[in-house]
Amino acid sequence: MRVRLRWPRMEQVNAHDAEPSSPRRVLELIQLGRDREAAELGHRVHSTQGRPMDVRSQLEELGPELARVVGGISADKLDNATPCANFTVRGVLEHMVGGATAFAAAFRGADAPPADTGDVLLSFGPVLTDLVTAIGEPGALDRTVQAPFGAVPGETFARFVVLDGLVHGWDLATATGQAYEPPEALVAEVYDFAVGALESLRDGETFAQPVAPPAGASPIERLAAFTGRRV
Repeated sequence: MRVRLRWPRMEQVNAHDAEPSSPRRVLELIQLGRDREAAELGHRVHSTQGRPMDVRSQLEELGPELARVVGGISADKLDNATPCANFTVRGVLEHMVGGATAFAAAFRGADAPPADTGDVLLSFGPVLTDLVTAIGEPGALDRTVQAPFGAVPGETFARFVVLDGLVHGWDLATATGQAYEPPEALVAEVYDFAVGALESLRDGETFAQPVAPPAGASPIERLAAFTGRRV
C-alpha cells in the first residue's frame, strides 16, 4: 500500500538563521555518546547564532520518510510488537491517527471529531496531512494548545509532534523490518529539543526513563533510547 502525505510546502528557515555545520556537529557528538555536550552545543548555537529549524520545515523533512515506512507496512504486520511498550504496530498507528485528529482540532481551537481508526493504513495519510495543514495555518503556532500533559504554546507542542512522529517512525520501521533514515540534521535538532523538554514528563507513561543505547547505536537509535525505548 502506498501512503501519501500531501503536506503543503512551508516557509524555510533563512540561511543566515543558523550555522549550517552546527547540526552535523551535534549529530557527531550524539554518535560518540556525548549527549550532554550535544545538548549544550545545540542550545549555545541557537542562542548566539540563530533559532532552531522552523518546526514546519521539520515536518516537511519528516514527512517523506514517515510516509515511506507506513507505506511499507502490510496488513499481516499490524499485530507485530513494537519497541513502544505495550503497543503493536496497529496500536502505534491508532495512537498516531487518534493523536493527529485531536491535535489538528487543538491547533484550530476547535472540538475534535471522532478519530477514524477502522483502517489505520488507509486513514493515516489524510489524517496526518490534515494535522500538518492545521499547524501551518495562520496563528496556529501562537495559540495555546491543550496537550495531553497540559496547556503549552503551539510552537512548543508542534515540536513535540515532530518528536513523537520521528520516534514512532522508528518504532514502526523496527517492528516491520524496514530501514529508517530520517535526515541527520532533523534528528540532531529533535534530540536537542528532547533533552530540554522531556525530564518533567517522564512518568512512565508519557515518557519512560532514558536507557543506555548499545555501542554503535545510530543517532535515531540514541534518540529512541533517550525517550525510554530499549534499542
